[in-house]
Amino acid sequence: MRIPRPDLTVSHRLEAAGPIETSLVWRRYCEPALWPLWSPQVRRVEYAFERIRPGTPGRVFGPGGLWLAFWIEDVRADERSWTWLARRGPWAVALEHAVQPTTEGTRTQLAIRGPAPLVLPYLPLARYALHRLVNLP
Repeated sequence: MRIPRPDLTVSHRLEAAGPIETSLVWRRYCEPALWPLWSPQVRRVEYAFERIRPGTPGRVFGPGGLWLAFWIEDVRADERSWTWLARRGPWAVALEHAVQPTTEGTRTQLAIRGPAPLVLPYLPLARYALHRLVNLP
């Protein structure tokens, strides 16, 4: 008898709000060269374009030379949202980002789905990065 593997997929939503203008927050997302400025776990990004485009690949590098391949799935500039898939070997995480104006600045949201052993340890880092995204001058 074969025992089925348990489904370890989890989904989480994070949100952060701050005083930074919505257009700047959206720009920080759209230009991968800016990711290391607000996301401390990102050391550098290899990407062929200045701004994210649907259907394009890249690599994001973290501490200790760890890197993940990524694929930009969709960019909806009119809605200020985008989705991407980060992958290393057989492991993949889907991330959806959204940016909305508020009366005091901007709110950003992240929906993340993937294997629990990857997603759960990443949540505190993601929460901190989102806070910096909307609060860092």
